[in-house]
Amino acid sequence: MNLTSRSQLFDNWAKNYDNSILSDQDVFPFAGYDHILDQVVNIAKIRPNMRVLDIGIGTGNLADRFLDQGCDVWGVDFSVEMLAQTQVKLPQAHLIHADLLGDWTRQLRPPYERVVSAYVFHEFELETKIKLLQQIFSECLFESGFIVIADIAFPSVELRAAASQYWQLWDEDEFYWAADEAIVECEQAGIDSEYMQISSCGGIFTFAKRKAG
Repeated sequence: MNLTSRSQLFDNWAKNYDNSILSDQDVFPFAGYDHILDQVVNIAKIRPNMRVLDIGIGTGNLADRFLDQGCDVWGVDFSVEMLAQTQVKLPQAHLIHADLLGDWTRQLRPPYERVVSAYVFHEFELETKIKLLQQIFSECLFESGFIVIADIAFPSVELRAAASQYWQLWDEDEFYWAADEAIVECEQAGIDSEYMQISSCGGIFTFAKRKAG
């Protein structure tokens, strides 16, 4: 992944990001977008004043939902322009400019009770996804906390392969989830996981650190 070109892409997209999503909620890759974000909040089982970290906060569409519920929200993103949009929309959020493939956790103030993310992890290969999850558990979360991730995803490798044949906007440089392979890799890494398919191309993972014994 060329991080410079990817960050530039999102910088250029920042001002029109929300409008482009609103116009694409019936098709790949954002089918069911608003409903999926609403479900992240429901699954997270939050309460007022809960500390929530949003990884890849973008323009703040997911973070806004947690702020509405009275949470103390922190957000990380590698796009300066995305963060600028969020600063205007959500001045009460704590924003950090950092690359998830770098030493990003040093700027945080953990621990958090929930870590959430929407439409970010498909930028990374499965091995990197797992390493990021492990890092979040070891450096960001309370022992009782868990992770909720919404993303472009499919129930199986087979269905992901089939989907790639009929969606014109399919990006071969991105790494969309297949739940069956992800759950196996998480199991081997000591992470308990659950998956829920929400739309034709979007789903939600819940990750928890396996209890000893």
